[in-house]
Amino acid sequence: MSLSAKAKKIKAIFLDVDGVLTDGRMGYDNNGNEIKFYHTRDGHGIKLAIRSGLIVGILSGRECEANRRRAKELGLTFCREKCHDKGEGFKELAKEFNLAYDECMYIGDDVIDIPPMRMAGVAVAVADCDELVAEVADLITERRGGFGAVREAINWLMREQGSYKTQVIEKYLESEL
Repeated sequence: MSLSAKAKKIKAIFLDVDGVLTDGRMGYDNNGNEIKFYHTRDGHGIKLAIRSGLIVGILSGRECEANRRRAKELGLTFCREKCHDKGEGFKELAKEFNLAYDECMYIGDDVIDIPPMRMAGVAVAVADCDELVAEVADLITERRGGFGAVREAINWLMREQGSYKTQVIEKYLESEL
């Protein structure tokens, strides 16, 4: 089956966080709270995907308040943290949302992401992913994790599904001058 045909079946996007939604670096404030930086265009892309009817959520091996806050801000459908076996987490979430594996797109960057990427209908790796991840990816973004890679993947998916320049995007393109 062609990648375009696979894309048309996608109903959900599963996102890794560290290295995908962020650039993978972590810091701590004076109170010991973890600090992460997220790209605003990735966030807007996620909102566009949700508006187009896609299920979007996080599947992360780490637990962090910043992840939960970002998930809430974006209105994500799920935020599964401390998932050290992402293959099992992927299976559980697919079952919870009544999704076939080939109806899911997974975006990852490191070896922990390989099991769900192998199961997903479309496996996306960010440009600066581990070389083993690149080997299992259907698509590799031009942008690095934390620098618009998620938006790039979402734009690609929405174009393939024919929802990119529909009612979701049209309001921005047809605004009055």
